[in-house]
Amino acid sequence: MTNILIIGATGSVGSVTRQYFLDNTDDQLTLMARSTNRLGSLNTDRERTLAGSVTDAVTLKTALQGQDVVFAALSGNLAGMAQSLVSAMDAVGVKRLLFIASMGIYNEIPASLGASGNLQSNPMLRGYRAAADVIEASDLNYTVIRPGWFDGGNDTDYEVTKKGEPFGGQDVSRKSIADLVMRLAHDETLGSRDSLGINRK
Repeated sequence: MTNILIIGATGSVGSVTRQYFLDNTDDQLTLMARSTNRLGSLNTDRERTLAGSVTDAVTLKTALQGQDVVFAALSGNLAGMAQSLVSAMDAVGVKRLLFIASMGIYNEIPASLGASGNLQSNPMLRGYRAAADVIEASDLNYTVIRPGWFDGGNDTDYEVTKKGEPFGGQDVSRKSIADLVMRLAHDETLGSRDSLGINRK
């Protein structure tokens, strides 16, 4: 059994990942969100909630107590949020961070897939890249996860690429992302201090 903190638990990736952990593990989940009333019914044997922002150091440190793994799927000032996470995790002594970014932040999308999805041509990716830079400069056992455009598919038919390798495809199911997060959460050596792209095969 692993203790998992899910930050951004009400978002589309966070909510699918939460359910995937409930269905496929016996892990204990702490669900952190700005508005916990959007979480719906809880599995009270395995889930607890904490309302707050990742930029609130006191609340974040409280959420981190006793955790083995942090999974963050965030939006907003991503670099600032990443810095808050790194600082709080260092202070509490939690080392494993799984962080959702985006494909294209290293200009790794091949022209055959439409290179307009790369950082150099899509300024919306700058926040994800800035957050990844913060995390990669830390001493955490991190994995930055770079999904393709995610959809509601019910498949887990995906492939993973490492930083420096060309991205394999443009889309992926949220369920596939959840499966990769689950694997990473249970193997601290998988994707350790690396950035992994994930796309549908």
